[in-house]
Amino acid sequence: MTAPRNSSRRLRSLRYSSEKMEGTGSWDVLEWTKLDQASWSSSYSNLDCLLDSERITFECCGVILINTNEAGTLLLTNFRILFLREGTRDPLPLGTIPLVAIEKFNKTVQKVQSNRHQSTKNPPKRLLQVTGKDMRIIVYGFPPGTKQRRSLVDALLRCSNLERVWDLYAFTCGPSKFGNKNPKERLLNEYFRLLGKGSLRASMNMIKDGSFSVSNDCWRITDLNSNYNLCPTYPFALMVPKSISDEELTQASTFRAKSRLPVISWCHPGTGAVIARSSQPLVGLMMNMRSNFDEKLVASFCTQLAGHKGAPQKLYIADARPRKNALANGAMGGGSESSSNYLQSEIVFFGIDNIHAMRESFSRLRDYLDMHGTTSSDGTSSFLRHGGWTWGGGNLSSMSASVSLLGESGWLSHIQSILAGVAWIAARVAMESASVLVHCSDGWDRTTQLVSLACLLLDPYYRTFAGFQALVEKDWLAFGHPFSDRIGMPNVAGSGSFELPIQSSSASSFPSSPVRQTSGSAATQSPGSSHGLNNYSPIFLQWVDCVSQLMRMYPCAFEFSPTFLVDFTDCLLSCRFGNFLCNSEKERQECRITESSGCLWAYLTDLRSFGGTSHAHCNPLYDPSRYNGALLPPAAALAPTLWPQFHLRWACPVEPDASETEVQCRAMSVKHLEMKKGKEEAERKVDALSSTVESLSEELRKERNISRAAKESAKRAIKERGVISRAVQSLGCKVNFTRSGDCTVEVEDGPQKCSHSIPHDVSESISSSVSEDKVCEALLCPLRAREGTCRWPDAGCCAQNGSQFVGLKANFEAFEKLSIYDSYFTAE
Repeated sequence: MTAPRNSSRRLRSLRYSSEKMEGTGSWDVLEWTKLDQASWSSSYSNLDCLLDSERITFECCGVILINTNEAGTLLLTNFRILFLREGTRDPLPLGTIPLVAIEKFNKTVQKVQSNRHQSTKNPPKRLLQVTGKDMRIIVYGFPPGTKQRRSLVDALLRCSNLERVWDLYAFTCGPSKFGNKNPKERLLNEYFRLLGKGSLRASMNMIKDGSFSVSNDCWRITDLNSNYNLCPTYPFALMVPKSISDEELTQASTFRAKSRLPVISWCHPGTGAVIARSSQPLVGLMMNMRSNFDEKLVASFCTQLAGHKGAPQKLYIADARPRKNALANGAMGGGSESSSNYLQSEIVFFGIDNIHAMRESFSRLRDYLDMHGTTSSDGTSSFLRHGGWTWGGGNLSSMSASVSLLGESGWLSHIQSILAGVAWIAARVAMESASVLVHCSDGWDRTTQLVSLACLLLDPYYRTFAGFQALVEKDWLAFGHPFSDRIGMPNVAGSGSFELPIQSSSASSFPSSPVRQTSGSAATQSPGSSHGLNNYSPIFLQWVDCVSQLMRMYPCAFEFSPTFLVDFTDCLLSCRFGNFLCNSEKERQECRITESSGCLWAYLTDLRSFGGTSHAHCNPLYDPSRYNGALLPPAAALAPTLWPQFHLRWACPVEPDASETEVQCRAMSVKHLEMKKGKEEAERKVDALSSTVESLSEELRKERNISRAAKESAKRAIKERGVISRAVQSLGCKVNFTRSGDCTVEVEDGPQKCSHSIPHDVSESISSSVSEDKVCEALLCPLRAREGTCRWPDAGCCAQNGSQFVGLKANFEAFEKLSIYDSYFTAE
C-alpha cells in the first residue's frame, strides 16, 4: 500500500534546518512554518501494520521523535501509539508502544534561546515524554500553535483510564486464530506428570465431575478448592500430602496469610523431595501463635517418605524476606516460623527486598540507561552530553563514576540475591534430598520467583518450550501472582486501579534528559491511582531477567533463546492477549478470559511454525542429552550482568545486535538442517536402490536354479536317450538321431529293410502307451508275429495309419522289464 499523494507531498515538505540549537545537543529544528496543516487529515485506516480490530482514534502530523531526531506522523489507536517515519508508512519501533506498556507520560514545555546567527527568536519546544515499562523513555516534539499535544493527551487519558478489564484491546480483538485452550486442563496435565501419571490426559468432563483427584504413594490432588472457597488466589486443584485429609487442610489454611496454606509445587521423581509454597504464618507480635494442623501439614512433606527411606528427611523453611522485615510483619499479625515447632526443620532468611524496593530500583536502572546510552530521550549521545567528543569530558574518574551509577540502581544486586537463594534451594533438594517450604509475606511475589526458578534448575522439562509454558502457568498464573496490580492495568474490581499520571506544563531548560528534570507542579492523579501505583512493580520482569542470567551461564541447556524471552515479555506487557490479565485464576474464570481473548502461547507457537528449528526463538546450541539433570551453579558464577537483548535495545540499539556468533551459529544450524535433509533423501534413495538390487538378486538366483534344473533335465534326457538307443539296438535295430531331434530306426530282416521315422516330439511318442489289442500293420516289421500281433514286449507296438508309418510308441514300464545289462551304461 502506498501513501496518498497529498500525504506524500506533505511529508516531503518536512525538512530540517542545518543549524543546531545551543544547549540542546544534536537536536535539529524542524521548520514548522513549512507544514501544510490543511493536509493533516489524510487517512491511515488502511495501514498494513494495523492488527485485527485495531482502529485509529487520533492523528498528529509533523511530529518529531526527539530520541532519534526523526520526523513523521504519530497515530493513536485503541491498542498503541504508532510513529510512522517521514515519507513512509512503516512504524518506527522506538516510537511505537502499546498503551498498556506505558507507565506514565508528562507534558513539558522547553524554552530555547535564540541562536546568535539568527535574528528571530525560536519558539519553545512542546514535548510529550512517555515512560514505558519496557526500559524506554520516548519524547515526542509537537509543532507550536497547533494544539495537537493537548488533543493527544486528552485522547491518551480516554484510552488509558479504562473503567473495566473488558475494555482492553484483548477483548476487542477476540480469540482470532490464536484460540486459548482451557488452562485448567494444562495445570492438571502438569500435576499428572509430577505424580508419575503422565499417561492420564485431563479433560473438561474430568474437571466437572472431580475425577482428577488421583494420587501416588506419597502425594495426591485434592479438589477442596474447586469453588475457590478455601483460598480465592489459589488454583482449583492442589497437590498435597496423601496423609493429610481435606478437613485438616481447611484448618491449616486459617493459620496462613490470605489462606495460602502450604501446598506442593514440585516433587522429585526419584527421592520424593518436594518444593512447597505458602504465605507467612500468622504467629503474631509475640511470635507465640501456633497451629497443630499447620505443623502437621508442613512436617508431612518429609515424613511421607519415612516408610521406605528410614528416618524423616530434613525440612528447610526458606523465608524470602530480610529477617527484620519478617519480625516487623509480626506487628500486623504475620511473622515467621520457629524451628522448634516444626519437625526436622531449619529456618533460612534470604534477605530479598519487597516490591517497592524493586520498583525504585527498576526506575533508577531505566534512568541510568537513558543517561548513559548511545541513544537518549533528549536525542544526545552520552559521549557528547558533558562536552567535547570524549565521554565524560575525557576524565577517567568521571567515567568510572558514571558506570558506578549502575551499581547504585541496585537492580543487579537484587538479581544476585534471587539467584543465590534459588541456587541454595536447588542444591538442598538435589544434593541432600531435603524438602523446602518457600514463602514471603503473601506468597505470590518473591515466593513465586524463587519456586519457579528452582524448578527451572531442577527439572530439564521446564527448560523446553512446552515446559516453560507449564511452569509459568502453574507457578505464576494458577498460584495467583497479581498481574493486574504489578503490571498496572484495570481489574475486575470496577474502576481502573492503575491510572497514568499527567504532569502539567513546566517551562525549563533542557540540559540533559526530560526524565531527569523536575516539573514545576506535582502530577495530577485520580483518587484511585495512588493505590495502583503503590502496587505496581516489575516482579515478573525481574524473574525473566533471572532466567536470562541462567541462560548466559548455561547456553546449551535451554531450548529457547533470549529473543524468545524478549518477545514473550513484550506480549505480556502489551496485554494483546488475555493469558496474564486479572490477579488470579478465579478472576480470569469470572471474566471468561479463555473464551473471549487470544492466547499468547498460540501466537508464539505460530511464529515458530514458519521457521522450524532455525527460528530466532530456538536456541541453536541446545543440547538436551548433555543437560538432562539438575543445574547447580556455584556461587562464583552468580554474578549477573545487564541483559543486552532487553535492557539495552532502546538505549544502546547496536549492542544487542552485536552477537555475530549467534547469527553465524544460526546460519550454520540452517545449513546443517539442509544437509541433514539431503542426507536423509540420499539414504532413502540408497534404501530404494538396495531393495531393487535385492529383488534382482533374488530373480537371478531363481533363474540360476531354473537353469541348473534344466541342465540336470538335459543330462537325464541324454542318458535316457542312450539307454533307449542301446535297448533298441539290442533288438537288432539301428537308431539314428539328428541334430534337429529327428530319430530314424532301421530294422534289417534278411534282404528286406524297414525304416521308421520318429516325429520331432519324441516326448509325446515315448510317453504314450499303446493298447495291447492293436494289430501290427507293417508286414515287413521283424516284430510282427504270424497272427498279426506285435512281438514288442508286454504292451508296445508300432502302427501304421493307411500307407504312412506313424512312428514308434514306447511304454517305459515295459522298458524297465527289458533285460538290459550293465554294459549298456558304460562311460562314453
